[in-house]
Amino acid sequence: MSENIKPVNAIEGKAYIDGIEVMDAVKMTIRFVPKVANYRIVGKKGTHRRWVGYDITGTLDEYKTTNRYETMVKNYIANGKTPELTIQAIRTDPDSDYHETVGNESVTATGVVITGEIPLMDIDTGGELVKESIAFGARNVV
Repeated sequence: MSENIKPVNAIEGKAYIDGIEVMDAVKMTIRFVPKVANYRIVGKKGTHRRWVGYDITGTLDEYKTTNRYETMVKNYIANGKTPELTIQAIRTDPDSDYHETVGNESVTATGVVITGEIPLMDIDTGGELVKESIAFGARNVV
């Protein structure tokens, strides 16, 4: 068995919202969370499990350089339509063992809806740069 001597560097990557690169991205996660049914069977001592659904969740942390979230809020208030996004993350690290065997890694989340607080204003005498953290859920990943 070979050693993983060059693991993937998490810094090497890009994030996109609706095809537009998030140039100020700091961190992004996209997670698959299975919904698990737990059940017992007569004559078996252990608990059986199976996936019966799922949720896709994530976060995007970025430095504030656009008014994208304020615009979404104002549009929702004006027309009552939930904004849905497509978020894509691409991880690239050409010097990693992973890249040598698999290549770039990409996940695209579709039907993305923001599920947490949307910061509209942050002012802080002790702060430096404004950073936004957005929690989301998605319908699917490809």
